[in-house]
Amino acid sequence: MKPGPIRVLIVDDEPLARTAIRNMLRRHPEVEIAAECETGVEAIAAIESAAPDLVFLDIQMPEVDGFGVLEAIGRQRLPRVIFVTAYDQYAVRAFEVHALDYLLKPFDRERFDAALDRARKELAGSDWNERVLDLLREQRGEYLQRLIIRAQGRVFFLSSTEIDWIEAQGNYVNVHGGGARHLFREAIGSLEAKLDPRKFRRIHRSTIVNIDAIRELRPCFHGDYEVVLRDGTELRLSHRFRGNLEKDFLGAL
Repeated sequence: MKPGPIRVLIVDDEPLARTAIRNMLRRHPEVEIAAECETGVEAIAAIESAAPDLVFLDIQMPEVDGFGVLEAIGRQRLPRVIFVTAYDQYAVRAFEVHALDYLLKPFDRERFDAALDRARKELAGSDWNERVLDLLREQRGEYLQRLIIRAQGRVFFLSSTEIDWIEAQGNYVNVHGGGARHLFREAIGSLEAKLDPRKFRRIHRSTIVNIDAIRELRPCFHGDYEVVLRDGTELRLSHRFRGNLEKDFLGAL
């Protein structure tokens, strides 16, 4: 576990945003504000001189943006980073540079504290570099490993292994997994192409299922089957897509 206080750097070109973060941090006695910066250039210098443990980093800033700051610092000297921004379109890239969290403005105290708690646990961990290596290994995978879900001002990651099934909803899909349903901004055909076909199969024009979530198959009329999942959900396997399960469930069919 890291000894002493958690040294934090606040980087945002908006004074009110810096004040908001500073006020929320003051409620945590284990945190020490090492410095505040309003430009990316200042942030690069502050990270090199103050060596903070954690940086609350804005993305859109003049001259050098948040990603430019990280590129200038380099991976070997990179502190933990929580991005703070009013724009959700950078979430994918934030994950690629191993950000701990992604706070969408405006955020409340509860959401802020959750992000700080995550950073605290990371700092207490035994080997940050090993975690980065694990993420890099995962990213080399051929198929999508995680979905980035945006909901109610939050951005979080849902592992593909947590997904039970997916249903089309116009140009979006509802992703069912972990006991919840999440709206994901992608058409079902496009998402299907990104998922590992060894794990995910189309069973209906509007349904994809994780084969590891299948508990049983029940015959219905006209060559159709009901697919029963581990949580009891019943889905229709249409005759058109029957071949997608025959390879794995030939004995049952």
